[in-house]
Amino acid sequence: MEDIYEEPNKDTEVAPALIAVHPTQNSVALAIGSDLRVFNLMCSEKRVTAVAISNDGSYVCFADKFGVVWVVDVDVEGLDGNQASANKKAAPMLSHYCSIITSLEFSPDGQFFVSADRDFKIRVTVFPKKPLDGAHEIQSFALGHTEFVSCLASVYTQEFPHGFLVSGSGDSTVRLWDISSGSLLDTCDIRDKAGPSEFKGIEEECCSAVTDLCTIPDSTLVAVAVQSLQGIILLRCDLSARTLNVAKVVSIKGDTFIPTSLATSVSSGLLWMVTGASNLGDLESPSLARVRVISDFKKTSPDVVQQGPTVLEDDETPGGEKLLKKLQGRVSIDEKVFSTAAEALKTSMSKLLIKKQYSTERREFRKRGRNDKKLKQ
Repeated sequence: MEDIYEEPNKDTEVAPALIAVHPTQNSVALAIGSDLRVFNLMCSEKRVTAVAISNDGSYVCFADKFGVVWVVDVDVEGLDGNQASANKKAAPMLSHYCSIITSLEFSPDGQFFVSADRDFKIRVTVFPKKPLDGAHEIQSFALGHTEFVSCLASVYTQEFPHGFLVSGSGDSTVRLWDISSGSLLDTCDIRDKAGPSEFKGIEEECCSAVTDLCTIPDSTLVAVAVQSLQGIILLRCDLSARTLNVAKVVSIKGDTFIPTSLATSVSSGLLWMVTGASNLGDLESPSLARVRVISDFKKTSPDVVQQGPTVLEDDETPGGEKLLKKLQGRVSIDEKVFSTAAEALKTSMSKLLIKKQYSTERREFRKRGRNDKKLKQ
């Protein structure tokens, strides 16, 4: 029996944005604003698929490829928080049975820990006082997506401090949930707004998959990255009415920029976006990344829809050419090279997120080559 799924071409492996991995995969560095956090991956015997840091910075949680969520206690020294060390030994906290976890998120009040997987499930767990002893109390399941759940985020205001959960999926929807009960409050289909794909070789139903989403601080706006969209979709969440609607599509012109990861800061009102791919074979660069920034989110919601937000030019980006060269590897990128990378990236994202189907023989062969078994030997 032949495999239903063909192994992806390693030349189109996707590179996470704003993340640097040690050449031997001993550690991973995460840049957040001016802070640089380095995490020792030798706490985990398997590939890390998602990471979340608790709201108070006390714990780092990460999921491995086999659906186990591990937790590391971070020892913060001093009131300024400039020095921190993590215990090398991670403890298993919870697991999704044989399902790859795609996203992790803490609720705004820190009471709940949310995990999503490639088998359409979202699990809400009560975050325990002693997480190193395990998280055994499931608060709810948020069920309703019909394809892989790719991303999670929380949206909250002063009137609703406990917040609500938003999730993105391969079914081309963003959904609004009650965190405590797991009830589905509203569904926003973004397929029509994303538009048809201009790339070849991708199945049509996968072209509008939501790849990432990010809530805008001090607002009820949600920025959404879509697999086929050269830009982002802004959704407005009405927390009183429990509804989610498309507010605006922000197009990014000038280059083939389809963001795969989004991030924002609380104070700046800037949305940072990145797209990138690694191991691009015979292209000019073995790895390629492009960073863009959108501003003017500090305006009131009606003004944002009518007048903005604004996509900044490279020379308007905070940090300027020095920052772009550091994050992108170069300041300017040839459009033809970038278009080729964008097409390769699109194909890779589909293969990463869609669940693979293997024959019995192939599955047993892959088990024998697992990283955790190699380390134990």
